Amino acid sequence: MNQDTVILFTRNGLGSAPQELQSKLVTKFLELTLLSEDLPAKIIFYTEGVKLCCQGSPVLDQLQKYEDRGVELVLCATCLDFFGIRDQVKIGIIGGMGDILTALQMATRVLSV
Repeated sequence: MNQDTVILFTRNGLGSAPQELQSKLVTKFLELTLLSEDLPAKIIFYTEGVKLCCQGSPVLDQLQKYEDRGVELVLCATCLDFFGIRDQVKIGIIGGMGDILTALQMATRVLSV
């Protein structure tokens, strides 16, 4: 595990392609990162990225594997409330912008995908 790295998801997928392609890409990204053994300390989800941790997300199984291996998944409370989906969260912990800011400031490497 790479304790200095944080991955940041701000979209409900990966990239700015059609939603179906974004979903396929994020699934592949998460699967390959798990196989690489170079896991981040935290994965942060804000704006539409919070939807990846909610009911119906195609990557819940992969995210569970990250949590099982000690990766902290942090979701933006403000974003969940904005979308009205706080009750749909299936994985991760709900945090505030202060938690997100602290994680970003402490990281030596932030990957925004």
